[in-house]
Amino acid sequence: MTARWRLSLWIAVLLLPGLAVMTLFVAAPLVSSFRYAFFAFDGLLPGRFVGLANFQDVLTEAPFAAQTWRALWHNCIVFAALMATQNGLAYLIAFALLKALPGHRVHQVIVFLPVVLSAVIVGFLWKLFLHPLFGLVNAALALIGIHGLPWLGDERTALGAIIFTNAWHWVGFPALIFLAGMQRISKETLEAARIDGANDRVLMTQVIWPLVAPSATVVVTLTFIGSFNWFELPYVMAGATGSPGGATDVLGLYFYRTAFGTASSGLTDFGHGSALAVLMFLFIAVISGLGLRVLRRREIEV
Repeated sequence: MTARWRLSLWIAVLLLPGLAVMTLFVAAPLVSSFRYAFFAFDGLLPGRFVGLANFQDVLTEAPFAAQTWRALWHNCIVFAALMATQNGLAYLIAFALLKALPGHRVHQVIVFLPVVLSAVIVGFLWKLFLHPLFGLVNAALALIGIHGLPWLGDERTALGAIIFTNAWHWVGFPALIFLAGMQRISKETLEAARIDGANDRVLMTQVIWPLVAPSATVVVTLTFIGSFNWFELPYVMAGATGSPGGATDVLGLYFYRTAFGTASSGLTDFGHGSALAVLMFLFIAVISGLGLRVLRRREIEV
């Protein structure tokens, strides 16, 4: 056996465990979801073949359709809010870190530190912080004379509170992506802009922003995928039913309780749940693909 063949065999051996895990826990469930979406279920076993009926039910028939479109609308709100708050703040933080003020390396660690925490831990932590009776948020507001709110118990504030928690958790990730893009810009370009009289606002909007287009592409794409796969935080902070009154219901929660039931209802419906999962997968894949084409075209133009 030649050295080249030995190297190829060794690479195959190293890749085999990873491929086995991906096949067992990703590819196989994905194929099963596509298959189950075309069957009606009798308990845990697939029954008769129903074709596209499950897809039609979750999109157009009561009671599924109303919940599907409500959950999708909430996911759209999450995406828009995270783009404006989380990623907007991340861009400002990245620019501040780029200026290399005293202690900027420590601040990089502080900004990124929440990202390494588990979403479950963050959810439970902020659920305590937002507690209407003994939470730190209402206690802090009381010190300045502001009456606190039942943040997770009010339909008007529950979704916003979870979005804020998500932004706190993840803002460090897009900040470092933007910072990496900014650090690739030559110092001569920035110095020339300064000499021409550009202040920080002009520098951020007209000089740096077009040049970090590849970083923006990554941030927007990952934010979109994460927003429409949202599950852990709303599940931990609001429960599988999207309480209160469905105000925090998103596609991930709706799929979960449709397919696997809830604590109050043990009913399972793998047929409609699989149809939801397939629709979510196709929606995210198609929109992400189209978005990447548009955003990469902007990179080429720059």
